[in-house]
Amino acid sequence: MKSHLIQKYFDLTPRQKQQFEQLYPLYKDWNKKINVISRKNIEKLYLQHVLHSLGIAKVINFLSDTEILDVGTGGGFPGIPLAILFPDTRFHLVDSIGKKLKVVDAITREIGLDNIQTTHDRVENIKGKYDFIVSRAVTRMPDFVKWVKNKIKKESKHDLKNGILYLKGGDLTEELKNYKNAKIYPLPQFFEEEFFKTKKLVYLPLKYKK
Repeated sequence: MKSHLIQKYFDLTPRQKQQFEQLYPLYKDWNKKINVISRKNIEKLYLQHVLHSLGIAKVINFLSDTEILDVGTGGGFPGIPLAILFPDTRFHLVDSIGKKLKVVDAITREIGLDNIQTTHDRVENIKGKYDFIVSRAVTRMPDFVKWVKNKIKKESKHDLKNGILYLKGGDLTEELKNYKNAKIYPLPQFFEEEFFKTKKLVYLPLKYKK
């Protein structure tokens, strides 16, 4: 069972176990046609992509009817793993590369996820408002904030105020120097694998803007 790594850190229902287990053969097959994951890394799918995405779930437990925007989702990360873990939360996965979303749509259908929608567009053109915006290091934080600053809902219903949950690595001192209210969660406090040694989750609350 390749997905045992996920079960090491999360209590899963039988359906969730099955959905996580299905990811590897589906991504391996699709990756031969459309390269959404580095070919040399496909064997590390659960460590470097699935579990990494779920670092967000160690910081927040999304409530039902929460709406999440996943920016630059690529092959569906962090959106697909989070959608499996939070079946009552709605996820909107956006990417400017249409062929990657073709893979996301196919995998979503195959494993029976009905809480994901996808849009092929630049995030600046997305009109909705969301509780949280998630991403895996698509750009520097100042640029990312510009893209999404008017896409946050007014009312917060979680312990964390609405904002950005951003998976990133390395030294973020310079990048975050203008964001005094940003909080950094080092992922090694949740996961013991060496891969996470320099990985972090950045939480940045954002004010509602019309």
